[in-house]
Amino acid sequence: MSPPSDRVPSHRKAAILIGVVLFFSFIYFYEGGGWNQNSRFDLLRAIVERHTLQIDAYHENTQDKAHSNGHYYSDKAPGLVFLAVPFALAARPALRMVGVDAESTRGEVALSYIVTAGAVALPAALGGVCLFFLGLRFGSGAGGAAFAAVVMGLGTPMWAYAGLFWAHALVGACLVFAFAAALKLRDSSSARGDFLWALAVGLAAGWATVTEYPAAPASAMLALFALSQAWPRGTATRWRAVAGVGAGAAICVVVLLAYLHAAFGGFRPSYAYYDPNSFSFMQQQGYMGLTYPHPDRLLKILFGCSRGLLLASPVVVAAPLGLWWLGREKSHRLAAVVAAAIAAYYFLFNASFYWWKAGLSFGPRYAGACIPLLCVGLALAWQRATPTWRRVLVGLAACSVLVALMVVATTSQLSMQDSCPIVHSTWPAFWSGQLALNRESMLTVGESKGRWGAFNLGQLVGLRGMASLTPLLAVWGVAAVLWWRMYRNQKPGDLRVR
Repeated sequence: MSPPSDRVPSHRKAAILIGVVLFFSFIYFYEGGGWNQNSRFDLLRAIVERHTLQIDAYHENTQDKAHSNGHYYSDKAPGLVFLAVPFALAARPALRMVGVDAESTRGEVALSYIVTAGAVALPAALGGVCLFFLGLRFGSGAGGAAFAAVVMGLGTPMWAYAGLFWAHALVGACLVFAFAAALKLRDSSSARGDFLWALAVGLAAGWATVTEYPAAPASAMLALFALSQAWPRGTATRWRAVAGVGAGAAICVVVLLAYLHAAFGGFRPSYAYYDPNSFSFMQQQGYMGLTYPHPDRLLKILFGCSRGLLLASPVVVAAPLGLWWLGREKSHRLAAVVAAAIAAYYFLFNASFYWWKAGLSFGPRYAGACIPLLCVGLALAWQRATPTWRRVLVGLAACSVLVALMVVATTSQLSMQDSCPIVHSTWPAFWSGQLALNRESMLTVGESKGRWGAFNLGQLVGLRGMASLTPLLAVWGVAAVLWWRMYRNQKPGDLRVR
């Protein structure tokens, strides 16, 4: 399954190029504040600045908070914040070195940008790189693998999630990392490799659950998938796989339970500690708002104008077909089934939740973490497509990227009340040059004073309106030229890893 040695460098260069383009695109837009990201940033500040898990000093900027024993806490799972802590600790002295007080308003905004880049955008970009190599592994050419990776990053709601201090992009990256590590476990040729790849599966899949509680079933599927990859290789390999996956998962379980006990004195999820008047549906509708998959909600999160994935990213319609083609190959059948099962779980979960629109959001946010694995199918869809259908895929991808660009350039936090916010709000705002519309801040009310909302990097250098997108488009243009130069002399058949 490994590529010939003379072709590896070009694919590695392509992977680096894809990762750089995705990362730059993700960090180009700073989306400002909102309940979700503020809750997590409040916890980060509490840990770094006050050495506590209580967000009492910051909690007025969010309603996404738990209340226990007279104190306020973030209601979110802690994985994203814990990953962001090292970036915050490194950023604070770096800011001071360039003359910015890390605890000033300007410094806190810079800190929020840096931790979002490090703990959200970077893993999401690496997830795109991982998706590129998965496409190659499954028999796609470099063009198809790159198509899947770029569409996942820039042609789906993942672009919006990767630029916000939300958990969905990190969880999606963790799931695709665990998926890839499970496949590498099948290729391992040493006892040490068996254990380390299995450990990687346990850590990546486990951290997805530490970051977002609903990831637990997907994490369990990936753990079982990893064990299935080791099973044919004999008893010793099976036990090493069990030990590795178990050790990684145990570390994550200990981290999560330690946090819950330290914060709340028990082991119930943090969502169980809402004030009685906050999110009452969490107590009144099923288990924490979960009931059963509602067919009408499922249709709306797939096809609806408010949160439908296929309106936000029409090219994704080809992904299930690609997974079906992957599943027809005996050696990849189980991988296709696992990717499809995780995607199905997330959509059914979203359709089961009372608050299925997920507040201010772009696309089906509660199902967002499955997007990278779902996009595995796009590489195969491209590879199997005829020239005519490839042109159709390119057209759908262009529409998807345009929609995502319009959203992240204006605001990724689309109204829940609007029946079709992309058409009614995003489209007219974008084409009239009204960009970076969110005025909410990630800081406290006293610190923000109505300022420090969204911006993009072009605006920071003085560009206004549509002109502020020029640096981003320029980077894309340079990347396209570099890609063409890397592969211009190779025939289509030479780009495929056999």
